[in-house]
Amino acid sequence: MTLLPALPILLPLAGAIACMLLRRHGALQRGLNILFSVLILGAAVALLAAARDGSILVLQAGGWPAPFGISLVVDLLSAIMLVLGGLMAVAVSVYAWFDMDEGRMRFGFAPLFLIMLMGVNGAFVAGDLFNLYVWFEVLLTASFILLALGGERPQLEGSIKYVALNLLSSAMFLAGVGILYGMAGTLNMAQLAVAIGQGGQGGLVTMVAVMFMMGFGIKAGMFPLFFWLPASYPTPPAAVSAIFSGLLTKVGVYALIRVFTLVFCGDTAFTHLLILAGAGLTMLSGVLGAASQHEIRRILSFHIVSQIGYMVMGLGLFTALALAGTVFYLIHHIVVKTNLFLVAGAIHRLKGSYDLDELGGLYRERPYLSILFMVPAMSLAGVPPLSGFFAKLVLILAGLRAGAWVVVSVALVVSLLTLYSMTKIWANAFWAPAPEPAASDRSGMDRATWRRFLLPMAALAALTVCFGLFAGPVFGLAQDAAAQLMDPAGYIRAVLGGQ
Repeated sequence: MTLLPALPILLPLAGAIACMLLRRHGALQRGLNILFSVLILGAAVALLAAARDGSILVLQAGGWPAPFGISLVVDLLSAIMLVLGGLMAVAVSVYAWFDMDEGRMRFGFAPLFLIMLMGVNGAFVAGDLFNLYVWFEVLLTASFILLALGGERPQLEGSIKYVALNLLSSAMFLAGVGILYGMAGTLNMAQLAVAIGQGGQGGLVTMVAVMFMMGFGIKAGMFPLFFWLPASYPTPPAAVSAIFSGLLTKVGVYALIRVFTLVFCGDTAFTHLLILAGAGLTMLSGVLGAASQHEIRRILSFHIVSQIGYMVMGLGLFTALALAGTVFYLIHHIVVKTNLFLVAGAIHRLKGSYDLDELGGLYRERPYLSILFMVPAMSLAGVPPLSGFFAKLVLILAGLRAGAWVVVSVALVVSLLTLYSMTKIWANAFWAPAPEPAASDRSGMDRATWRRFLLPMAALAALTVCFGLFAGPVFGLAQDAAAQLMDPAGYIRAVLGGQ
């Protein structure tokens, strides 16, 4: 038995405790936040190396065999998500060192950040539905406080909408868990896959599947209950918005992928067609919302919604190629969207505004920042040879092979409208002349500090370029993860052993 699957949970817990003990020392908290983020990334890389050959790592907590105990399970998809989460944690914690004010540090930014990471990582390794619910509540609680940290009115308004819709999602999830336990007598996902696969309660299982679809769909920001996301994500500091945009909705997407490839795959003609329809509507509603906005973070928040549609599209198509496209898209989008919110925060640091009417001239004033925006923006729009192009190409090919002409058409139109939104930000904030009188540089940083401030954005932009230039190996990794998802027998054997 290996303890590796527990490290992504234990490390952020230890870091949060250490930060709380040093709550009066802001500089030490900043350093510990970065240190434990690096350790979390190291543990995730070790898990990915162990899972790369197709192995599935299982830790039965307390030595209790499944399905009686708590199972922590890491397959290739879980390991990929853990590595991405660790990378974003490191980038955002370094950014927060320079950007987070002392007041929010004193009120617990660092321990809350690490507790939220613990919840995210716990969801990625959870082997049963009840513990998945528990980790959702951990990250929801920490993220709610992070969202409201500072007590500004827009933050409080956004946090109320955020928590209200997510509590509705949690209630739906918990109700589905209760019904499922009454039907199968277990909540271990591997055992559920066996029990439900034997059939006998088809209509009831489909009803529960729809409940889970709605519960996880709200958390992922899917149509129609996505409006909490653009109302809440633009309100906190840039570091908080960045980690939210990169990770939180992706936990909902991960949960959808996990249960609809392992547990609820007996009525795909209905459930996955419903997911596919939701994907198309999510793409379209999100990009239209973005096109109508004129404030950078609201544009980016609506684009989170539209891009979730692409990820869920692969699950709805439910072929090996489509799932590989979904995994590739997750890898691409988590990096790109986190980076775009970091760049937006840097713009606000310079100009004191996110409103496009109050910005301009950044291309001449800060050419490096302009490049750091252009790389993730064009990748989000799907411009070759960046990662977004290949991620969208795989999904489009999968849709064409499956004959899903409508959703493919929607995906292509949405890609063009995404390009329009990104060029609107570029034209107004970077290329247009600065408004008169020009806003002064409000960063409060000397040149050396500013360069260090740009480091996490530069690293993520370089990663985006590498994902495009080396799309073959990245796609190979995504294909291997998709192959495991399409053949759940290996997951079931790893968790249940000889049972």
